[in-house]
Amino acid sequence: MQENPYHQDREEMKELLKQYSDLKNGRQHSFLEEEAFERIIDYFDDTEDLTQAIEAVELGIEQYPYSSALLVKKADLMIATRRYFEALAILEQVELLDGSDINLYILKTDAYLALDQPQKAAALLESALLHFEGDERVELLFELADVYDDYEEFDKIFDCLKLILEQDPSNEEALYKICFWTDFTGRNEESIRLHQQIIDEKPYNELAWFNLAAAFQGLKLYEKAVDAYKYALAIDEKFDYAYRNMGDAYIRLRKYRDAIESLEKVLELSRPEDVIYEAIGHCYDKLDNYAQARFYYRKASHLNPDDSKLYYKLACTYINEEQWGQAVKQLEAAMRIHTMQPEYNLAMGECKMQLGEFKEAIQYFSNVVRIRPRNISSWEALIRCLYNAEYFEEALEQVESAIRITGGKPLFVFYLSAVYFALGRSREGLLQLENAMAKAPKLLKKLLELNPVILQYQPVVDIIARYKKNKSF
Repeated sequence: MQENPYHQDREEMKELLKQYSDLKNGRQHSFLEEEAFERIIDYFDDTEDLTQAIEAVELGIEQYPYSSALLVKKADLMIATRRYFEALAILEQVELLDGSDINLYILKTDAYLALDQPQKAAALLESALLHFEGDERVELLFELADVYDDYEEFDKIFDCLKLILEQDPSNEEALYKICFWTDFTGRNEESIRLHQQIIDEKPYNELAWFNLAAAFQGLKLYEKAVDAYKYALAIDEKFDYAYRNMGDAYIRLRKYRDAIESLEKVLELSRPEDVIYEAIGHCYDKLDNYAQARFYYRKASHLNPDDSKLYYKLACTYINEEQWGQAVKQLEAAMRIHTMQPEYNLAMGECKMQLGEFKEAIQYFSNVVRIRPRNISSWEALIRCLYNAEYFEEALEQVESAIRITGGKPLFVFYLSAVYFALGRSREGLLQLENAMAKAPKLLKKLLELNPVILQYQPVVDIIARYKKNKSF
C-alpha cells in the first residue's frame, strides 16, 4: 500500500532538519544540497520563525555564495524584517548573477513601496516589462497595477489591466478588476471596445459579457446593458451579480416588474441583503403597491435597523395612503436616528398638519427652514401650515421672510396675496395678486389650492380673466 504523501513529506523534512542541525553544530560529513537549504528556509518561514530562517539562509549562502535563489530568499527575509536597504543591496547582487529572475523585480518593488518610493517601483517594473513575456509579464503587470494604485494613478491601473486582457483575454482576475476600474475612471467606451474584442474571440466568457453590460450601464445605455446581462446569464444562470445589475438597469428603464423578477433571483442565489430588499420595495412603491413595498422595506430594516432612510420610506408609503398616524410612528423611528434630517422633518410636519396638530407641524417645518433657508418647498410647507392653522399674522411675517431670502420667488407673492385677503386687507391682496400674475401666472393654481373660495371675489376673477385673455397662461 502506498505511503501517505503528507506523512512522507513530513518524514523527509524531519530528516532535512536533522542534517541541517548536524551541519550547524559542526558534525563530520554533514552536507546539504542548495535545494535542501531552500526547503529548510521555507519551512522556518512558513512556521513564522524568521530568526531561524535568516540563520539558515546565511549558512546556505556560506555554502553556495553564488546562489541567486538563496540570495533572493535572504532579500525576502530582510523585507519581512523591515531591513529594506539591506534587501535592496542583496538584490543588486542577484541582478549581477541572474537578471532574468522575476522575483528580483517583485521584491525590489516591495522594498521601494515600503520605503514610500512608488515612482521608483513603477519605473523599475515598466523597464522590466520589456524583458519578460507570457505569464511572467502578466504577473509584472499586476504588480505594476498595484503600484499605480498605491500612488493613485488610477488611469494607469486601467491601462495595465487592459494590456493583461489583450494578452490573456480569459484572465479572471483582470476581468474582475477592470470592471471596477472602468466604473471608477469612467472609461466605458474603451471597455466596450475591449470586451467586444474578447467576446469575438471567446463568445462564452460570461465575465466579458458582464463587463460589457456594466460599461453600457455606465453610459446609461440601459437597454444594451440588459441585453448583455442576458447573454452572461445564458452562459451562467447562477451569476447573481448579473441579476443584481440587470435589476438596477430595469429600474432605470422604469420596468419595475422586470426589476423585481431580477432582484428576486438575487435573493435565491445569495444571502439576503438589505439593499436588495430595499430595491424591491422601491419597485413596488413605484407600482403603487404600498403594502408589498412596506413588506420589503421592513425586511430591509430588520437586516439594517440603523438605516433611518428605511423608516422614512415606510412612512412615505403610509403618507401615500393618507394613513397619517402610521406614518408618524415610522418617522419617529427615523428621527430617533437622525433627528434633524430635513426630509424627515418635512414629512412629519405634513403628517401633523393633516392630523390637525398645527403647533407641532409648525415646529417641524420651522426646523427645515432653519436647516435649508433657501429651499422653496420648506418655506412653502411652513406658510401653508400657518395659513391652514389660521395664524395669519405669523404667516405674513414668514411669507415676507421667504420673499426676502429666496429672492422674491413668484410663488410667495401669490401666498402674500392670500395672506392679505385672509387678514381682510383686500386692496393689498389684489395688488400682490396683480404682481404675481405678471411674474408667473401659471402658479395661480398654488393660490387656489390654498384658498379656492377666493374665486367668489369678483375683482380677483377680473384680474385672472385679464391675464387669461392676454394668453399669459
